[in-house]
Amino acid sequence: MEQVRLGNTGLKVSRICLGTMTYGSPKWRDWVLDEQASRPFIKRALEAGITFFDTADIYSNGVSEEVVGRALKDYAAKREDYVLATKVFFPVDGRHGGLSRKHILHAIDDSLKRLGMDYVDLYQIHRFDHHTPVEETVEALHDVVKAGKARYIGASSMHAWQFAKYLATADRMGMTKFVSMQNFYNLVYREEERDMLPLCRDQGVGVIPWSPLARGFLGRSHANALDKQSTRAKSDNILDMPFDDNDMETLRRVEETAKKHGKNNAQIATAWLLAKGITAPIVGASKMSHLEDAIAAAEIKLSEEEVAYLDAPYKAKPVAGNLR
Repeated sequence: MEQVRLGNTGLKVSRICLGTMTYGSPKWRDWVLDEQASRPFIKRALEAGITFFDTADIYSNGVSEEVVGRALKDYAAKREDYVLATKVFFPVDGRHGGLSRKHILHAIDDSLKRLGMDYVDLYQIHRFDHHTPVEETVEALHDVVKAGKARYIGASSMHAWQFAKYLATADRMGMTKFVSMQNFYNLVYREEERDMLPLCRDQGVGVIPWSPLARGFLGRSHANALDKQSTRAKSDNILDMPFDDNDMETLRRVEETAKKHGKNNAQIATAWLLAKGITAPIVGASKMSHLEDAIAAAEIKLSEEEVAYLDAPYKAKPVAGNLR
């Protein structure tokens, strides 16, 4: 699989990132796979050339980090063969959260212990913290990097103006720069194109969007898309986004394009993201076919005309993605 630079850094990552929110403990969410069921996905990803893995301390209250860490240790030849990203912000097991210096320095040590690693490649703030000075967060993250516990830092879903504050503060203070943005972006949610994506391009920040299939909507058949709902979508407290007639037309065009290429909808929707110049979509997989679709999508090249055709039905939407 093709390897590309993460933003303006020298770090190379695979064009597909395996998201591991699905792996951990079903006690946390009923759609989560336990360790035995999770390990084959990580093994297959490595075999296919996926070198980029994303988790978070909040996933299964830390169990995801444990499962992912053990699998990577068992299946990867050496630590340098993959890029591991995790995140900090939400309380784990109901304990303290946020982006205070105290919490960040505790959280990175807890994550490393669960992962069984000396460092993470990418340490990301999971959301914007309205209750902690940006300067405090930036300096704490800088200290995590200088202590050798993380190689790079990034951020996840927030408003562009909020991310701009972190970027500008790090620059003003001479601290470690943010190199990635993990945001909600797909064919039926493109509000990120207004401010966040131009900001990232201007600042040389890599974009690694989550939910490339909009919680499975873009992988369904146009004929019954609104009649089906995944187990995950039924219990998801992060994203509750209705789909309208414009989305249905987008899905129809995805299906039409898929038939032309001899592919399926999920592969075309993921290929569209790759054609948009993002670094690597974060793909979740609870079935092996989901992972195989993502692997196949990395080889699909959509023409400019096809991308424009898929773009055309979109209309503006309210902000989504659990922004604060």
